[in-house]
Amino acid sequence: MPQQRIAVVTGGGKGIGDAVAGRLAQDGLTPIVWDLAAGASPHGFVACDVADEAAVEAATAETEARHGPIAVLVNNAGFTGPSTTIAETPLAQWQRVQAVNLAGTFLCSRAVAAVMTARGYGRIVNIASLAGKEGTPTLGAYSAAKAGVIALTKAHGKELAGTGVLVNAVAPAAIETELLMQMSEQTVATMISKSPLGRLGSVDELAELVAWLSSERCSFSTGAVFDLSGGRATY
Repeated sequence: MPQQRIAVVTGGGKGIGDAVAGRLAQDGLTPIVWDLAAGASPHGFVACDVADEAAVEAATAETEARHGPIAVLVNNAGFTGPSTTIAETPLAQWQRVQAVNLAGTFLCSRAVAAVMTARGYGRIVNIASLAGKEGTPTLGAYSAAKAGVIALTKAHGKELAGTGVLVNAVAPAAIETELLMQMSEQTVATMISKSPLGRLGSVDELAELVAWLSSERCSFSTGAVFDLSGGRATY
């Protein structure tokens, strides 16, 4: 592992990303947030639109030049979009959800994996969703994008096996963040009702799992998807 341990967290200005960045800092990593605009986060910041190929390449180069070699990438940037049925979903809304959640994960993974493999070490953690396994009504675009993230994780993990770079994903059920405000109350209530534990997950619980997957302690898992579902997942 490089001596200077830089951890890039996309969409790390608030919510899950901010919690993940803080938890990685506890493990001695130096979090660098890639986001559209600097927020109140105390961590390092590099401006980046994850859906823009040139912006991702520039952010990778800037991060390495200003802060040091990237050892960890957490692909967290994403959004659900409004709660609409497939019939009600405009093409522009569908495309934007795919661009940020799926294409963004692809672009960041491709760019950062290139510098990681050259050094023979890295950890990539993709934040997927249980929606990508089950399909959530009125969140078809998001469900499809996260299903893509799961498949991308499996393919990328296999491709990089033996390089020292491990690629894994976390598939949480609903986590209590501002993201839920994009959804209808009925959609959120449906999510909670499906959980045997009968509650939402917390950002700290998710950050703890990401921290392990980001560390040297994780050494025999790649291309894997880890559920954080309150007992809801069945496979």
